[in-house]
Amino acid sequence: GLNVHTAVAMKKKYLIIGAGFSGTVLADQLVKNSDCVIDIWDERDHLGGNCHTSRDAKTGIMVHQYGPHIFNTDKKEIWDYVNSLGEFRPYVHRVKAMSKGKVYSLPVNLHTINQLFGKSFTPDEAKVFLETLADTSITDPQNFEEQALRFIGKELYNAFFYGYTKKQWGCEPTELPASILKRIPVRFNYDDNYHNNIYTGIPVNGYTALMEKLVDHPAITVTLGKRFDPGMDLEAYDHVFYTGPIDAWFKFKYGRLGYRTVTFETHYADGDFQGTTQMNFCDEEVPYTRITEHKHFTNWEKHDQTIYFKEFSKETTPSDIPYYPKRLEQDKKLLLQYRTDAEALQGISFLGRLATYRYMDMHHVIGEALDFAKSWLSAVKTGQKPPVFPNREA
Repeated sequence: GLNVHTAVAMKKKYLIIGAGFSGTVLADQLVKNSDCVIDIWDERDHLGGNCHTSRDAKTGIMVHQYGPHIFNTDKKEIWDYVNSLGEFRPYVHRVKAMSKGKVYSLPVNLHTINQLFGKSFTPDEAKVFLETLADTSITDPQNFEEQALRFIGKELYNAFFYGYTKKQWGCEPTELPASILKRIPVRFNYDDNYHNNIYTGIPVNGYTALMEKLVDHPAITVTLGKRFDPGMDLEAYDHVFYTGPIDAWFKFKYGRLGYRTVTFETHYADGDFQGTTQMNFCDEEVPYTRITEHKHFTNWEKHDQTIYFKEFSKETTPSDIPYYPKRLEQDKKLLLQYRTDAEALQGISFLGRLATYRYMDMHHVIGEALDFAKSWLSAVKTGQKPPVFPNREA
């Protein structure tokens, strides 16, 4: 007679490595749109990856544990999706910059130009003035510095870009590709909203709460503090989705991809320390790049004390958390080697910031995970080879 098991299609069993936005959004989509059970592993002791938020024990302030995250997108469907997971409240990110002992408005706008040069230009006057500063002898900018000098001239460059960039990337700006500054963000009006996207906000209960909602499903089991090691037996799973660093999956056999990392120095004070969420320190001799004060994210809450973080940028060592992919020429060559090996594997997909080695904002990560889940499930249903990566090689 018929074996009972062949009559009942077995539930698919999937493993997702990493419990950040990529992993949790993917898990949510897979359980909603297919018959499966999912294990999620994360080596840290919390959900949320680098977006993890938790309340500081001493002050009660909701802290972005791995640096500030402001949700912003121009896509209504992404905005609606995150709002379905928890309440967001309006927040406008206004950044100030300390340069040579004076405080300025950022991104560089009409106020900044008038402040730096002691003028009261109109928008048109400022445009004409900036053209007189721009180094027009540079016709084909070869690096970050030339790109900046070509468009804004040395005064603005030295005040706001040179020292900050050097600290951020740990090298002379002449060694960085011009493409980092695809366009110099200069505004010829008084708009000091750091983001251009129309949907911007902060989740009332933090980002980790959104991801708790995503994995709150009987078919999803999350194991924290569980480190994935290449070579583990994953035979029990029909498919593995990996959101960690791609070079780590291959045990760094071709070498390590370059990243900058960030370290934080925590400080407490009474009242309000700096009057804004983020102050950039543009001078090279100040060792930190910026100070962030997290109570300013949630102006609907009242706190008597404050917690703030001095942020330092450095090269990533094996024990550091990777933040910003450097993507220098040798990095791109390495990435291509790893991607070629990954494409040859069976039953494994790579997605997210670390597995694709790209700088991505939260809304990019979420949008890509939603799209990837759709294309992956559709390939499986139609019997085609499921995608290994969400993106074509960039």
